[in-house]
Amino acid sequence: MLAWLLLALCLVLTHMGALAQGLCSKGAPDGYKVRLSIVTALGPEAYVWNESEMFLFRATLAFAMRRHFNTETYNVSNIMVCEKTPRVSFWFVVTNPSDPSQLIPGEQVELAVRQSRNRINSAFLLTDKTLQFVGIAPTLAIPVEPATPPWLIVFGVVISIVTAGILAILLSTLMRRIRKEKPAHEEEKLENMYENEFTEVKSGTPNGAFADDEPHTQL
Repeated sequence: MLAWLLLALCLVLTHMGALAQGLCSKGAPDGYKVRLSIVTALGPEAYVWNESEMFLFRATLAFAMRRHFNTETYNVSNIMVCEKTPRVSFWFVVTNPSDPSQLIPGEQVELAVRQSRNRINSAFLLTDKTLQFVGIAPTLAIPVEPATPPWLIVFGVVISIVTAGILAILLSTLMRRIRKEKPAHEEEKLENMYENEFTEVKSGTPNGAFADDEPHTQL
């Protein structure tokens, strides 16, 4: 009895293997090719791609499918991989959890990958450029919103320029006024000095030298 059970299990596994080969193939309509450039991305700290890394990839894809469909029915066994190359490239397809003989449409797989792209990249320390899903456009990074609104920055710059212009005009006007008032003040000072001298001469102020000689003249 045990021998029959083992034989049946081997037949099932063989059938599943053949089924996987038929579903996953190069250029499959619902499949995608993956290319990894680990050495390019990490340099001396690059890790070796092996079966454990492949298991992690299949697990992250199963997570992406669960997240996309909001269900827990997807497992690693639903991610089939084929056409592996030493330069770390391969094809994969996703089978339907309720019917392993049916594939999930490629459009749904693409949406799932795009939704969890950052999580997939982070799992392998790579980016959209070094972990490529051929046929799936890179996910655009979420734009970072500045702490200060752009309109407020522009408003501050405009106010600063206007204020600087007003100050420059005021300083220029003040300097011109100072230059005009300075010669007039000096001219007025000279006129006052000449007027004082003329007043002294007109009033007949005696000369001290001649005043000392008068007594000697009377003698």
